[in-house]
Amino acid sequence: MNETDLTGPILFCGVLGASLLLAGKVQFGYVYGTSAIGCLGIHALLNLMSSSGVSYVCVASILGYCLLPMVILSSCAIFFSLQGTFGTVLALVIIGWCSLSASKMVTSALAMEGQQLLIAYPCALLYGLFALLTVF
Repeated sequence: MNETDLTGPILFCGVLGASLLLAGKVQFGYVYGTSAIGCLGIHALLNLMSSSGVSYVCVASILGYCLLPMVILSSCAIFFSLQGTFGTVLALVIIGWCSLSASKMVTSALAMEGQQLLIAYPCALLYGLFALLTVF
């Protein structure tokens, strides 16, 4: 976690936008805007919660790498509609997967034992926005 990079997260954002484009949804601006504002919000929250400070690049790297399951969801939207019961259940599973992995990475990087659920909730809200962009 100490060696953060932004190559993967930027690539995953681009792939998410491209797969949404293949599904017929032109939402590049929303993807990048939600990513930037979400990273700023989670960064501010983590700086308030942790005793040691956290860099913005670390937060953006963790949130970006945990965006990969959302890319899988948007790739599924290419082949079938996600607006039914199956799509809703799949979106909820993907949101849980993303937020659980992001909160585990943050708690291990910042040594915030016992606060995983407090971190998972805002992460789930952020990834829920990406799921809404993907489903609708």
